[in-house]
Amino acid sequence: MRTRRRWSAADVPDRTGTTAVVTGASSGIGLHLAQELARHGAHVVLAVRDPDRGVAAAARIQSRVPSAQLTVRRLDLSRLASVRAGAEELRDRFPRIHLLINNAGVMWTDRARTPDGHELQFATNHLGHFALTGLLLDSLRAAPGARVVTISSYLHRLGRIDFRDLHGERRYSRYRAYNQSKLANLMFALELHHRLAESGAELASLAAHPGLTATGLGRDFPAPVRRLGSPLAPLFLQPAAAGMLPGLRAATDPGARGGEFYGPLGVTETRGAPGLVRPGRAAVDPGARRRLWEESEHLTGVRLRP
Repeated sequence: MRTRRRWSAADVPDRTGTTAVVTGASSGIGLHLAQELARHGAHVVLAVRDPDRGVAAAARIQSRVPSAQLTVRRLDLSRLASVRAGAEELRDRFPRIHLLINNAGVMWTDRARTPDGHELQFATNHLGHFALTGLLLDSLRAAPGARVVTISSYLHRLGRIDFRDLHGERRYSRYRAYNQSKLANLMFALELHHRLAESGAELASLAAHPGLTATGLGRDFPAPVRRLGSPLAPLFLQPAAAGMLPGLRAATDPGARGGEFYGPLGVTETRGAPGLVRPGRAAVDPGARRRLWEESEHLTGVRLRP
């Protein structure tokens, strides 16, 4: 950390006049991020798969922050057609986007394919956000000081990008697929930073992870895991309001810089005050990052050129 004092949501500067897009903002970390950004004056777009849940989330935020400026937009990251349609709506409505938080995700799902033929976790967590970022790039570059913050996981350290079997066709493990997708999130954020820096763009790319946090991701866990884990969850999981702080800091701290990675500063990075943490070794491999970028362009049809 750059200061000894514990960083908190109270340190977020005024965001009046800015537009922020938060994916997965109907619950968990995304909901809390949207609420804090709105509390500090940003016009927040809740980009959600289920519009009804998005409207309910917006009402919840409005009840706590009466001055909140909110927009709900449908965006299903597992379907590239939905990503394209949602991005087009966002570009038309918001020619300048100051902040994009790539937060939405699924975890430990059963084997499933998206309509585009991609493994569900890799598609939702990584490919959808890769495409969305590329499609919104002009609106982001048009906003002074804009940032893209991609939410990874401390489990990225257990991940490996299997370029021979990205979609788990040869063998599928829900845990391996999740770790791969969150490693891909971090690799994308770091490679985007590298390419933005090379091009001289003002836009910044950062990453964050929430540690161990209680969110709605548990709905996809296998039933035995839910039964065994529920009684123990309070002992290990921090609330979503705490888990969102690394992402909020990456998004708003004036001292944060492109290429930085924020997470809880506890010994195991599972909880604690938000600050700078180190990416796992696999995430900083430049060759693997380039290859992932090229594969992502091929799989999404979106040529992301910073």
